[in-house]
Amino acid sequence: MPEIPLDQVRTLLAVVDEGTFDAAAAALHVTPSAVSQRVKALEQRTGRVLLMRTKPVRPTGSGEVVVRFARQLARLERDARAELGMSGAGEPTRVTVAVNADSLATWFLPALSRVPREPLLCFELRREDETRTAALLREGLVMAAVTSSAEPVAGCSVRPLGAMRYLAAASPDFTARYLGGPLHERLAAAPVVTFDRRDDLQDAFVRGLRRGHAGASPARHFVPTSEGFVASVCAGLGWGMVPEVQAAPLLSAGRLVHLAPDGVVDVPLHWQQWKLDSPALAALAEAVTATAAEALGS
Repeated sequence: MPEIPLDQVRTLLAVVDEGTFDAAAAALHVTPSAVSQRVKALEQRTGRVLLMRTKPVRPTGSGEVVVRFARQLARLERDARAELGMSGAGEPTRVTVAVNADSLATWFLPALSRVPREPLLCFELRREDETRTAALLREGLVMAAVTSSAEPVAGCSVRPLGAMRYLAAASPDFTARYLGGPLHERLAAAPVVTFDRRDDLQDAFVRGLRRGHAGASPARHFVPTSEGFVASVCAGLGWGMVPEVQAAPLLSAGRLVHLAPDGVVDVPLHWQQWKLDSPALAALAEAVTATAAEALGS
């Protein structure tokens, strides 16, 4: 099996990160011709087209494998330099993580606070829906992710975190105005709050009540922040599926009504990360799994 030249791998990563061959050449302090030659040589060696020559360039499926390898290689190199005392004084270790908005707004930040202060870690969080965070891992854009997928991405390990529980809720005034009568009929017609156009949680809940028939009302508000979503439901803009941990104090205070006490939705969450012997990733994984065990249902 032919070896993969590391200078060519790093060049491919630079092209993907910078977006163009010219920008990658400037970042690497070489000519654009040299960048092009290295990428072509790597494609010939692997027998695969690795880049789509668009603007900006994008990796193909095979290119994503090489990009992920390049990022993991850079992570290992940084860890080795740190252990050998070759890093700059006080130079932090950066860890990139994809996490869904509701986890970010509830239990995930407390998990980060449990990570040891030494060595210094800097977190770069990418907010994405839990059904799509695995894609960022697959593309090599993050080192770890909170995801709903139990199927490990190639080159990653996976462990269960628990389940985020959601309740159908609305403000008392909204409930009195729109939801008198059979709930499965009224919810299908009442205004609804959703996170964005890809959020299917409310529709799935209504389909469950109506045994597969149409989902929630087309009269809907899109509120793409977890805190803003809950505030919109409390303000009476519509009903919505609210994380139990956020709903509990609002239910106790009378600001929200639990519309279907016998019907909750549990979304299983998993932690996926690169299979690397990295102290930074190990420390983060320990903090995340411990916090999730306390905050999420099994």
